[in-house]
Amino acid sequence: MDEKVLKWLYDIDGSINEIESYFDGQAHDFISYKKNLLLKRGVERNLEIIGEAVRRVLDKEPEFPITNAIRIVGLRNQIIHSYDNISDENIWAILTKHLPLLKSEIKRLIKDADMD
Repeated sequence: MDEKVLKWLYDIDGSINEIESYFDGQAHDFISYKKNLLLKRGVERNLEIIGEAVRRVLDKEPEFPITNAIRIVGLRNQIIHSYDNISDENIWAILTKHLPLLKSEIKRLIKDADMD
């Protein structure tokens, strides 16, 4: 695997871990999330980083096997360019339904690369 691609995978992994750390010692529920502006902005920033890293991976290797890669990049664009149209419900759904899948894929890709 290309060194740059591996670096971006580590960036994605780090951002996922950071998002998860925001919930340490806090309720992991939508109402608490919605009320905590600092938490929401931290999550959104890390989703931007994830989206940018995925975009860079795809630029380098367009067929790279990340599920929903185009949608991840699209979310990044929405957060950056349409910040006033961000839905807390959509972000929460991403956190609870899609981020775990991305985490497992990224962990597997990094592990496979480290075994090469």
